Amino acid sequence: MPVTPPRIAVPARTVHRFVEVDQVKVFYRESLPERRDAPVVLLLHGFPSASHQFRRLMDTLGRHYRLIAPDYPGFGHTRAPDGFVHSFERLADVVEGFTDRLALTRFSMYLFDFGAPVGFRLALRRPDRVAGLIVQNGNAYAEGLSDAAREFTALTPDTPGAEQAVLDLFTLDATRAQYELGTADPELIAPEGWLLDQHFLDLPGRKQAQRALAYDYKSNIAAYPDWQAWLRKHRPPTLITWGSRDPFFPEAGARAYLSDLPDAEVHLFDTGHFALEDHLPEIAPLIAGFLTRTWA
Repeated sequence: MPVTPPRIAVPARTVHRFVEVDQVKVFYRESLPERRDAPVVLLLHGFPSASHQFRRLMDTLGRHYRLIAPDYPGFGHTRAPDGFVHSFERLADVVEGFTDRLALTRFSMYLFDFGAPVGFRLALRRPDRVAGLIVQNGNAYAEGLSDAAREFTALTPDTPGAEQAVLDLFTLDATRAQYELGTADPELIAPEGWLLDQHFLDLPGRKQAQRALAYDYKSNIAAYPDWQAWLRKHRPPTLITWGSRDPFFPEAGARAYLSDLPDAEVHLFDTGHFALEDHLPEIAPLIAGFLTRTWA
């Protein structure tokens, strides 16, 4: 009796390009969907990663959705000119210019970690472009800061011991811990993620860029009320997928969104910060269903 081969899910094709924005050579990945009018998702990465953190998600969903993932200045393959000031406001400037260069007039945003402060700044500037939000451990509420996160984000260059505390975050052990802390099964976490992140962190000038962003993170906390007001005013369709054992942004940060977005979908997973690493099979269908329901 002939054996029927299993159905194979064909991965998407993805292109890898650069575009110049205000003298910044922005690297980005873009999936090539089968339909020209496919829903568009701007994938905004976190620290200490870059667009490569979305490779498996793009392989999985990119045939049906146009997924676009840029690297910020100071991250990944993007090249910033000498003298570029690394702040969250400037990262948002570059991402806004990036969307202009690609003529992205409407998109959903995937907000993860640093992607939340970048994405919410963009949302405040261009609210008409935002079709929906997919929030994965991207914090916008004081309730979502762990004690450790509060202590770290309160550091200033004048705080005793601050410089060493910040520099310790850029070591291989710390990078690996961001992937593995909180996971139920560390064997599901591929080592290439933290090794590639560390490669980029160790490039000339990158630690100085990350140091500046670490001290600037408090500007995001100060902006939380503005982001929350935007959510209440615009009520974007929102899907929240959250690693509930994230040591930096705990589960309360996911539930806090419901105070301003009572209709948001919230899904909690027994894992840490980089939830896509070990829960892609559960999260990808949620994203697909959300985009199918909300894009029109």
